[in-house]
Parts: sequence; C-alpha cells; structure tokens
Amino acid sequence: MSDEQSIDYADSSSARPTIRKIEMSDLKEVLVAGFRDFDAKPTHFVLLFIIYPIVGVILINLSAGYEILPLIFPIIAGFALIGPFAAIGLYEISRRREQGLDFSIKYAFQVHRSPSIRAIITLSIVMMVIYFAWLGIALVIFNLTFGVTPTSFWGFAVEVLTTQAGWALIIVGSGVGFIFAVVVLAVSVVSFPMLLDQDVSAAVAISTSVRAVAANPVAMGVWGIIVAGALLLGSIPFFFGLAVVMPVLGHATWHLYRKTVQI
Repeated sequence: MSDEQSIDYADSSSARPTIRKIEMSDLKEVLVAGFRDFDAKPTHFVLLFIIYPIVGVILINLSAGYEILPLIFPIIAGFALIGPFAAIGLYEISRRREQGLDFSIKYAFQVHRSPSIRAIITLSIVMMVIYFAWLGIALVIFNLTFGVTPTSFWGFAVEVLTTQAGWALIIVGSGVGFIFAVVVLAVSVVSFPMLLDQDVSAAVAISTSVRAVAANPVAMGVWGIIVAGALLLGSIPFFFGLAVVMPVLGHATWHLYRKTVQI
C-alpha cells in the first residue's frame, strides 16, 4: 500500500475497543452502504475468477461420478464460513473510499502490506481449518445417516426430501452447520475488518468480534441470517448471483464493523 495509507493505521494493541449497540435499521444502512461501494467500484468480474474455478471442480467431479454430490450443499454453505477472509480486499476498497483515498481495485490485492498481515494470516488459517472441519464432519454425517452413494442428482434430491434417512441428514446436518455458523459469526464478523483497519493481534480482533456479537445478539443473529440467505439465493442457479452478492456483503461487513466498533 502507499505511504498515504500507512499513516492511517493506528497501533491500538493496548486499547480495548468500545462496542456500540446496533439496531435493525443499522443493518439496512450497512447493506445500502455496501451496495453503494459496489456500485462505485464493481468487482463482480474479479469474483467470477474466484467462483467459477470452484464451480468447475464441482462439475468435473460430477461428470466423473456422484461421489461429491453429498458435499455440494456443505460446499455452498461453506461460502459463509470462508467469506469473511475472502472479502479482505473488499474491506480495503471500502476503507479507502470512506477516507477519501484512491480506491482502485489494485488496492484490493495489496492487503499483504498491512501492518497486521501476520494476524490476518493467522486468522485466515483458523477459518480454513474450520471450513475443512465442516466439510469433514458433513461427510461423516452423510455416511452415518444416509450412507448410500448417489447415482443421480434428481434421485438423490428425491431421497433426501422423502425418506427418513434424508430427513435425518437434513436435521442433523443443519444443526451441526448452525453451530459452525455461530462460531464463525462470533469469531469473524468484525475481526477481519478490524485487522485491516488497526495494527492489533488476532487475539484482540477475535475478542472484539465475540464481544460485538455478545452485545448485539439479535442484530448479529439477523445479520447472519441475511448473509446465509443472500449466499443461498446467489448460488441459484449456477452461482451467478454470488458475483454480486459476495461483493455487496463484503463491503457491507466493513460498514457493520464501523458501526459496531469504536476505536
């Protein structure tokens, strides 16, 4: 990042950020602000280069057989788990735009120059571990409740929706997925934006994020539902909508951090 940006960072490692109370109206405001950031600097074409290699891998595996089919939904749901660190570049664009700096897309790829880069990497590794743990547990749940390798997409869908084993898969999988979602929300909802904004440790950022959720359980719960619902809608059909949904949510998350955390 340029020198003009470096002076914007403050070493707040010794400070304990204040957590503000937020309301439902604030969630609407951050979504509107997120859309405005996206409208000012569209990044959907960048997201396509990230989303469609993943889609390609899924389609290639499906064409070779249906072993990966039970993991389709966990992979899609996993976007909510890895989204917070995948959107770091979007936070940077919003940060620079908010401060009246040049917010060209090139700055989204220069976050490695952040003073908190080690903490960002540490937290990113944590999120990836959680993501792969979710996929592993989702596969175990499938084997324990369903256990039969699908032979077709529609046949698998019908069995999941109409059989006892399928309902067990839905109920247990959704319950475990909810636990993962709550953990990720608490750990990451404001931690990545804070690491980009302030020179603090991963522990301070995580602690601040957990306190933000604890202080605003209803609003943060609704935010989690908004994110999950938007990602689900954006995935239908063929993930096209994610190219818009993910950037808007990423920018909105920056504004949620700014509303919730007072440095």
